[in-house]
Amino acid sequence: MNGKLYGVGLGPGDPSLMTVRAVEVIAEADVVAYHSARHKRSIARSIAERHLRADHIEEPLVYPVTTETTDHPGGYRGAMEDFYTEASARLAAHLDAGRTVAVLAEGDPLFYGSYMHMHKRLADRYDTEVIPGVTSVSAAAARLGTPLAEGEEVLTILPGTLPEEELAARLATTDAAVVMKLGRTFPKVRRAFEQAGKLGRARYVERATMEQERTARLADVDADSVPYFAVAMLPSQVDAGRAVPDAGEVTVVGTGPAGPLWLTPESRGALADADDLVGYTTYLERVPVRPGQARHGSDNRVEAERAEFALQLARRGRRVAVVSGGDPGVFAMATAVLEVASQPEYHDVPVRVLPGVTAANAAAARVGAPLGHDYATISLSDRLKPWEIVEERLRAAASADLVLALYNPGSRSRTWQVGRARDLLLEYRDPRTPVVVARDVGGPEERVSIVRLGELDPAVVDMRTVLLVGSSQTVAVARGDGETIVWTPRRYPDA
Repeated sequence: MNGKLYGVGLGPGDPSLMTVRAVEVIAEADVVAYHSARHKRSIARSIAERHLRADHIEEPLVYPVTTETTDHPGGYRGAMEDFYTEASARLAAHLDAGRTVAVLAEGDPLFYGSYMHMHKRLADRYDTEVIPGVTSVSAAAARLGTPLAEGEEVLTILPGTLPEEELAARLATTDAAVVMKLGRTFPKVRRAFEQAGKLGRARYVERATMEQERTARLADVDADSVPYFAVAMLPSQVDAGRAVPDAGEVTVVGTGPAGPLWLTPESRGALADADDLVGYTTYLERVPVRPGQARHGSDNRVEAERAEFALQLARRGRRVAVVSGGDPGVFAMATAVLEVASQPEYHDVPVRVLPGVTAANAAAARVGAPLGHDYATISLSDRLKPWEIVEERLRAAASADLVLALYNPGSRSRTWQVGRARDLLLEYRDPRTPVVVARDVGGPEERVSIVRLGELDPAVVDMRTVLLVGSSQTVAVARGDGETIVWTPRRYPDA
């Protein structure tokens, strides 16, 4: 009869934080296995040492490499793969002999632990039980005495081995975070916190619950002193207070055409870090409510007033995010903010514009690639420019055989513009030209259809609709699954 395999979580380092079940399993085991570097010193063994018996069979699983180079033909990964295969075979021999095997693991066995490599190779062949342990994340939060995540905050756990830009992007988008596996990765981890604008709030915990434990502000830590067993933490923002910036700023944030799935990491971070959110109420409703953050909603027709209000808040030292749908630079709030910011009294207020997914890009993606070649973007609204200018631009773009993305095609007070634009385009385009009619893309009332230009019905178009009118080269193809795709070739005839 085969023996049983146990993955035993030992907790973060203090032997008194081992669970009762972990102690029981070690006491009952015939074989105790633990990983170590080539110096043979095992942290896992030292934690469990008081519970080891003289008659325990010990199996040190000694890594062939840790951070150094290797001449293995498969490189580091190849050397480690061979090691895990050989180590699991050694444990399997004990299990086949009917012995109970306890594999010791610092923290929790299935949380960034070495035990999992044994588990994946053996658990499908032998009776197995995993004993959870207190993680270094929990221990570090306890040592800081600061809530790690509260309420609806999102906690992100990251390995410091990720590329710097990836770390910065993920830190920018989360409420709370823990970055593990520091040591040699510390300099880039610190830079990533700084790039994400979170360095001032970040904390550092080294060897939590062990004798050499150390805590500090992340910004104050000397990179040369950081061991592998350390974490960088971004604790909960709830009740923590917001750092007072040296000067306020305005960030115009594009939220994309709909909800959170369309937000870029940079935009998500700017919204999370703002003291004040300013915007059209409908767009503000897409942004999660955060403790300590003020929200200033207004009507969609007061863009200049909204921009000036945001800049005035920034002059008082507030970090302000002006929320804009789609991309803020495409018929949206960036122009309004920059126009007011150009006035002398606001020249000293920093202003940033963060891009977002445009309605045209979102609509195009739903049907294929109608914007695959040159295209023009035109607003059909004549509220801010004469209709004669709209017609002039439509004729110029149509005569140049450009695909057209038509914004603001109609509203309750503007009902004739779509019909007039259709008739004008028919002077230049075949009535069979594909037109994508996309309403509320990404939203709960999304409706996307493909019609012919000659059959375009103005009654189905409103302010939440964008129209993509094909060029002479745009193709609509019905595929075998019944779906119609639209695309515009990148190569022009005779090119």
